[in-house]
Amino acid sequence: MPDLNRFGVSIDENLLVSFDKLIGEQGYGNRSEALRDLIWDALIKSKIEDFSDSSDVIGSLTIVYDHHASGLLEEMTQIQHRFHSHILSVMHLHVGHDDCLEIIALRGKVKETVDLANSLLSLKGIKNGKLFLTLPSSSIAS
Repeated sequence: MPDLNRFGVSIDENLLVSFDKLIGEQGYGNRSEALRDLIWDALIKSKIEDFSDSSDVIGSLTIVYDHHASGLLEEMTQIQHRFHSHILSVMHLHVGHDDCLEIIALRGKVKETVDLANSLLSLKGIKNGKLFLTLPSSSIAS
């Protein structure tokens, strides 16, 4: 286990009360755990934004779409085949009479992974979607 360091933080009381309420609602046992996760998130965000095209990310793309939309399934399939090396797995769920949900597990270079997501999200018939990117844990704090 890495060495642990303690440090002090000066913060406005109202902000701290709000923070304590929030982390309590989220199930954190203490401020240290919550701060650690905030730091991890900031490091990941910074590294993903600064990464060159040669850097690898992992993540997921979640999309909700109308499965009745004309030609949508064919377009989605063509895009996924074009980026096949980035797709680890696809889970398809029927969530209503008209709606389907797909969760696509991804791994690849930052730019290509974002291009894949944007290609799918911009299709007519996609109702909503979100790309989540992160890094392999070994590259976060390095």
